[in-house]
Parts: sequence; C-alpha cells; structure tokens
Amino acid sequence: MGNPASSLLIWAACGLLAMFGALSYAELGTIIKESGGEYIYILRIFGSFPAFLFAYTSVILVRPAGLAAVCLSFAEYAIAPFYPGCSSPQVAVKCTAAACILILTIINCLNVRLATSVMNIFTAAKLLALLVIVVGGLVLLANGQTQSFQNGFQGTAAGVGALGVAFYQGLWSYDGWNNLNYVTEELKKPEVTLPRALMIAIPLVTCLYLLVNVSYLAAMTPSELLSSGAVAVTWGDKVLGSWAWLISLSVALSTFGSSNGTFFSGGRVCYIAAREGHMPDILSMAHVHRLTPSPALLFTSVMSLIMIISGSFTSIVNFFSFMAWLFYGMTISGLLYLKIKKPELPRSYKVPIVIPIIVLMAAVYLVLAPIIDQPQIEILYIVLFIFSGIIFYFPLVHFKYHPRCLQRVTLHLQLLLEVAPTTRDAN
Repeated sequence: MGNPASSLLIWAACGLLAMFGALSYAELGTIIKESGGEYIYILRIFGSFPAFLFAYTSVILVRPAGLAAVCLSFAEYAIAPFYPGCSSPQVAVKCTAAACILILTIINCLNVRLATSVMNIFTAAKLLALLVIVVGGLVLLANGQTQSFQNGFQGTAAGVGALGVAFYQGLWSYDGWNNLNYVTEELKKPEVTLPRALMIAIPLVTCLYLLVNVSYLAAMTPSELLSSGAVAVTWGDKVLGSWAWLISLSVALSTFGSSNGTFFSGGRVCYIAAREGHMPDILSMAHVHRLTPSPALLFTSVMSLIMIISGSFTSIVNFFSFMAWLFYGMTISGLLYLKIKKPELPRSYKVPIVIPIIVLMAAVYLVLAPIIDQPQIEILYIVLFIFSGIIFYFPLVHFKYHPRCLQRVTLHLQLLLEVAPTTRDAN
C-alpha cells in the first residue's frame, strides 16, 4: 500500500470482511447442515453443474494451492535460523515444505483426534508467540519508537489493482474463516457452535494481526519490513537478540498448525464431492479401521506437492485468492437467493441482509479489479481451467459413463489403501 497507515487500514478492513463472510456462512451452515462448505451450498442452491466446476477447481487447484502456500511459509521460517543475514535457498525451502506436507498426510490419515489435538497445541503456541511480539511492540512504543508512524499516509499506492492485490494478501492471512463449514456434520450442535466460534475467533485474530503489525513497524522501518523474507525473524533479531530463535520456532509451529487446519478441511471437500458422485468413487472412501478419508487426503497432498515444485509463495497466494473469491461470491449470492426467495426455510441463526450484500460486492471487486487494472495471462489460464471441467462433467457425471479400467483401478486402490465406501448419516 506504500505506507504503514494504509497497510494497517487494509489489515482491519480484511478482518471486518472475513467476519462478515463468516457470519453469512454461519447462516448457510444452519440452513444446510451438511459438510462440504461452498461445494455443498452451491450444489443444493444452484445444482449439479456449477457444484462440479467448484469441486473440480477446488480439489485440483484451490485447496492444494492454499496448503502449498502455508507450507512454503512454514519452510521459510523453519530454516531461516540456519541462513542468518541472507535469504534461504529455494531448494531447501521447497524440500522442507514438501516434508511438512508428508508429515501432515501421515497425521491426518492416522487419526482425526490426533489431527485436532495437533491443531489445538499449535494454536496455543501461535497465540503465545503473537503475545510476545505484541508486548515487545508496546514496550518499544512506550520508549518512543514511533518514527514509522510519522506521516503515516505519505506515498499511498493508487489504483484499484494495487488495492485489490493488497486485499488478496491480507485476506489470505484470514483465510480459514470458512473452514468450520467444511466439517459441519462433525460438529456438535452446529447451529450453536458455528456462530459462537466465529464471533469469538475472528475479532480476536483481527486485533492480534493489527497489534503485531504495529509491533513490527515500531521495531523496523517500512523499507526493512518490505525487504525481509521472514518479518518475525527480523523483529526477533532486533528486539530479542540471542533469543530470536524462539520467534523462528514459534512461527514455524504456527504455520505448521495452520497447514494442518487447511489439510483437515481440504481433504473433506474432496471426500464430500466424491460422495455426491462428482469425483472418482475412491475419494469418497474411508479407512476401514481408522475411519479417516485417507484417499482424499493423499490426493490433496500429491496436488500440493506439485504446487510447491512449480510456484512461489506470492504467486500462489494471488491466484488462490482470485479463485477463492470467485466461488465465495457465488456462495454468498446463493445465501441472498435463499433469504429473498425462501425465507420460510428453518434457520436457527439469521444475519442481516446488508452483510452478505457487502461481502458479495467485495467479492466482485476482488475478482474484477486486478483483471481491469493489471490483466495477467495466468488469470486467463485459470478461467480456462475452470471451464475445462465441462469436458469431464457431461460424460462422467451427467451421462454417468464409467470406464471399466477406472473400476479396476478403484478396486486395486481399495485393497492397497484398506478403504471402503461410507454411508451417509440420514440425520
């Protein structure tokens, strides 16, 4: 954004938008009490074809891209202490990120309870690290280190495209506000749990993000912040001295936990889509002893490994955000349709109609602004990829053509992975 004050405003606006999006999804979650997030909402509201396009794009690109980006972030911080004063080699970063994905695959395939325990432990470590940074920043501000905030709005970046990309990067950090909607069937009392969890978590995250960024800007100049590959490590070097390694460790733990959350929900999309007949049958199966959707999780991990090899953190985030907000906008428009056309549907939680309207307007802006301001050929490739799903939809889903070779492959994979078809809970 070109200056600290505008940057902090974007962080706050992103938190508010994430909160509005989450509250809208909470109402959808109490109307359609099924796992699968956007996929299941698009399927129930708009029908099979758009839902297939979402599942096809999400399973192959969106979710693996999200997981790959967080694992790359984990790798940057995990190996930063071994390369003091210089940037880490890309080969080492990508190998570490790949190792992170493989470890997460093992954890999530072994046990659901183990995966959620990892999430809880690493979230606690994350909050502790953020509190250390916040307290350190408050001490620096109390000592008069406010140079970065003088003339705070000077040099603000102009243009709708710059603002759109700034929102992409900021909203990426809040992404996960919709993760609970992917596991609605696994929640106890979703009509109570879903809105409560969102109302507690997202304002807390927003406040922490703002305070942490204030702390960073108190410890370093904007140019130092921009040139740093691992900002929290640079902050630790300046403020904690010989204890700076603690920050590297904490951020690595934080990103590992976040990767686990992305992996946990991402595998569910694959699983639910296969259960509805929009993906190969093998992806809807669960392990006969451990009861985890291991084929879907293995598929997500393979696609994420491909993303890590081929992309960088920033490019993955930008293209992930473009695709994600395209489908967020479609889902929110579905909620508006239900509110206007089917107000009689039972729902234990209602959000004021102005909130989903704001989220839909933001989604339209975030999809169109970068295309209008700085069109990139990669966005055309993404759109073509989304519509390439038509080639698979009509023969395989609409006309239900199932090649014999695919059935044989499914049988062999079932035996190899020890998985079996699941039955949906009728309730």
